[in-house]
Amino acid sequence: MKHLLKLEDWSTEEIINTLNLADQLKYEQKHGIEHKYLKGKTLGMIFEKSSTRTRVSFEVGMTQLGGYPLFLSSNDLQIGRGEPVEDTARVLSRFLDGIMIRTFEQSEVEALAEYGSIPIINGLTDYCHPCQVLADLMTIREFKGKLEGLKMCFIGDGNNMMNSLIVGALSTGMSFSAACPEGYMPPEHILEFGKKYGNGKFEIVTDPIEAAKNADVVYTDVWASMGQEEEKKIREAAFEGYQVNKELMAVTNDECMVLHCLPAHRGEEITADVFEEHANEIFEEAENRLHAQKAVLVECMADKKPEH
Repeated sequence: MKHLLKLEDWSTEEIINTLNLADQLKYEQKHGIEHKYLKGKTLGMIFEKSSTRTRVSFEVGMTQLGGYPLFLSSNDLQIGRGEPVEDTARVLSRFLDGIMIRTFEQSEVEALAEYGSIPIINGLTDYCHPCQVLADLMTIREFKGKLEGLKMCFIGDGNNMMNSLIVGALSTGMSFSAACPEGYMPPEHILEFGKKYGNGKFEIVTDPIEAAKNADVVYTDVWASMGQEEEKKIREAAFEGYQVNKELMAVTNDECMVLHCLPAHRGEEITADVFEEHANEIFEEAENRLHAQKAVLVECMADKKPEH
């Protein structure tokens, strides 16, 4: 049985195989070729955090794969009324073929996997966002033709996105640089993961221009994520200057991509002109959530894997 709890759990080979399958499923979808690999399977989708892209992409993806997606709001579940997650895991394992959960605590995702007997897929936690990063890697490879040897630069908060991007980029042969204000760095064990790859491959600095030099991909995210709204003013002050704009893009490599996991706050973490200039890449990235997550669903839940 296979889970996607965090990207660190997957080998480079597993990541690349999933990206290859995502490419195949995208091709088949675009050409009207059915791929009902999950016919008769049911995916429970637990949402303790609201969502646009995650809900729609998993629901549509599961339907395209021939399965049934079941939306489960925490307001409707006993888990929202204090039922232990280990009991929820054991009960739902008897009804469902897999669970996708979007929640706050990473420990909740890990507990579902520990006590359940079906595949668990992390749709986002405060710690990481592996499905988004698989879509990001898929998009980079589509536009650049490769991952190996490219430089990714992240500007902003050492949050769940940066945690997963560090793992995804380095695991697939990219180098990674980031610019974060003091006090907003990623957790120590993620920094240790990056340092294993050596100085030429991984660096985190406080100067955005320094981080962006010779980048092939620039990535940014909102300054205040879901659940951090009360910190908005403090964060606006801390992240002043941590913006993807024309000045920053001037030091990147020619044909540098810009990616954003959305929603974007134009005029804060990215200027409107840079966003619109790279809108094709950003919205292809958004679409690729569907294809990458379908590949994850197949890898984790299908009885018979397709050739890819």
